[in-house]
Amino acid sequence: MNTYKWSICSFFLILSFVSITAMGQINLGNLLKSTKSSNNPTTTDISSALKEALTIGISKGADQLSAKDGFLSNPAVKILFPPEAQKVEKSLRQLGMGKLADNVITSLNHAAEDAAKEAKPIFVSAIKQMTIKDASQILLGSDDAATSYFKRVTTSQLMEKFSPVVTASLNKMGATKYWSDAAGKYNQLPLVKKVDTDLSAYVAEKAIEGMFIQVAREELDVRNNLGARTSPVLQKVFGYADKQK
Repeated sequence: MNTYKWSICSFFLILSFVSITAMGQINLGNLLKSTKSSNNPTTTDISSALKEALTIGISKGADQLSAKDGFLSNPAVKILFPPEAQKVEKSLRQLGMGKLADNVITSLNHAAEDAAKEAKPIFVSAIKQMTIKDASQILLGSDDAATSYFKRVTTSQLMEKFSPVVTASLNKMGATKYWSDAAGKYNQLPLVKKVDTDLSAYVAEKAIEGMFIQVAREELDVRNNLGARTSPVLQKVFGYADKQK
């Protein structure tokens, strides 16, 4: 009887030892796995790093475009005559009124530069409102994922802010008068189809388009410029994103 009890006790002791050993191996495996993946950024890291990088990039881009000649001296965003009015410019230059055409173009771009000053707080607000899901999708998305996000959440606000600024600036810069003179001269020519462009709406739309062109450039820089990764969290997060490509 005592032998039987001892055998039972021994069996359960052995079973307990095996179970404890197995659990220890499982826990050790999980720990090793966790340690191995500990270099991956957390969702909080991703959100923080992306917001930091985009805020820096957007601020830089907005400052560049809102500076004097920020639009005018940048071929990628420079605003020219509206497509339907390019024949106006051509006719003016042919008639020796190139200076008037130049004045129109200069004033359009200076109006856009004035409007661009309103862009930074709108973009920064959009960055602050990004969810962790937004940030993760942008980080691991296409090279223009952030630009697409900004287009989706800021376009209507930008148009609302830009329109009155553009209108006021066009008047201040004399663009309204230059444009009226240019269109008037052209419309007086025989056998031409009269041009009547809503200049404020056109410039506001082109200014916003220019902002997104600049945003796309800054986004590429954020993603590809190793020198821009100035903090440990930026290095960790964007290094992780590089490996996922």
